[in-house]
Amino acid sequence: MNYSKESQDLDFAYKVKRALNESAENIPSPALERLAQARKLALARKKQEAPVSVLAIKNVFAGVNGFASQGMGSWFGKVSLLLPMLALVAGLFGIYEYEQQQNISELADIDAAVLVDELPPAAYVDTGFTAYLNKAEE
Repeated sequence: MNYSKESQDLDFAYKVKRALNESAENIPSPALERLAQARKLALARKKQEAPVSVLAIKNVFAGVNGFASQGMGSWFGKVSLLLPMLALVAGLFGIYEYEQQQNISELADIDAAVLVDELPPAAYVDTGFTAYLNKAEE
């Protein structure tokens, strides 16, 4: 049989439970009395649970601020969420535009350098010229 690890563990737990239940019936009565007294003693010594105080603030969830509960109206809460979102979108758009302008500027500088150079543009795609430049650098 191919049992998974979980089903094998569960079978073992049931076997142990059954064995303990069967052996519990065979415990002599003096031992049962001592076990009962030990249980009562342990329960008497158990530390009493202290009440726990918890700070619970009303309406503190995502999207709910304190102004809505103070009577400012729900429109203020919506505007207070909308303004940061608009600022985020505007900021991301500004960053995108700035990066595009930087990219265009770099490409324009490269194009200007190629056009002002004394070499014809065909020299840049010639593999022999590239090999010549690599030899000249060494």
